[in-house]
Amino acid sequence: MVEKIGNILLDYEFYKGQDIYSDGDVEDKILDIVKNYEPHEFNKIIAEKKDWAVMYHLSHIRRNILGPLNIKKTDKVLEIGSGCGAITGGLAAKAKSVTCVELSKKRSIINANQNKTCENVKIMIGNFQDIEPTLENDFNVITLIGVFEYAGLYIDSDNPFEEFLAQISKHLAPGGQLIIAIENKFGMKYWAGCQEDHLGGYFSGLEGYNEECEGIRTFSKKELEEIFDKTGVWDVTFYYPYPDYKFPMVLYSDDVLPKLGDLNINLQNFDRERLVLFNETRVYDELIKDNAFPYFSNSFMTVLRKACKSEKDDCRGGAL
Repeated sequence: MVEKIGNILLDYEFYKGQDIYSDGDVEDKILDIVKNYEPHEFNKIIAEKKDWAVMYHLSHIRRNILGPLNIKKTDKVLEIGSGCGAITGGLAAKAKSVTCVELSKKRSIINANQNKTCENVKIMIGNFQDIEPTLENDFNVITLIGVFEYAGLYIDSDNPFEEFLAQISKHLAPGGQLIIAIENKFGMKYWAGCQEDHLGGYFSGLEGYNEECEGIRTFSKKELEEIFDKTGVWDVTFYYPYPDYKFPMVLYSDDVLPKLGDLNINLQNFDRERLVLFNETRVYDELIKDNAFPYFSNSFMTVLRKACKSEKDDCRGGAL
């Protein structure tokens, strides 16, 4: 079954008839907003509603994460876990085409309504493992923005995170780039008293999670580097979105790191209550002096390209 909303094509071939991932009734409110208001009106509605989910799914600030990415008008993009489309429109404006893969029908309908004027977007609805064998192998850009941490829930493997990357990398064109945005389990905000983003509760990531958290994981910088090493020979660039990748106001890198006093937006936690255990700006300044900021950044955005061993290699993705 295929449906068209505005210019967006929705493909239901792999949809099994049930949305198992949802923010609940608020998604109906978001759907109503995107059906009846234009994107330039969203900020006013966000201010009026004062609702975390509305802000998260509709804020234009979300697209700042795309700032440093080199996406060309000739590029084919695969957006895995496109959700309600907060990033989709930004990708569509940069690329030749965007193919979205999303588990939720309702979120896909929100995406289609939010970005209905885009003429280069297709949304495939269903589990990634079911859809993956049908995907082409020539995507120039593949994005996992707020997705990689859930691989353990949806990938049937003893090593789901490594398997997920191995599957995805097969679909990269020569020289293509794989983009991952994810929380840092050792992020400063967790030490300072914020609850874990996915599971709630305090310090669960810092304490190494537990058996009740099976399936959902965030990682430290070192842990991500180890996963990348196990799944191929990658050239990896780390970016450090601040305050985090969800609402990034600045994206630092190893070439451009924050200076003393720069990291002063630290109490904007809109999704749940938090403790305030210390002055984060002052602690950040001490870490900056010690060249330790990258290890305590609240989030990472990584850009992975397959490294070439020789001029004969085509640098195609795929586990080695």
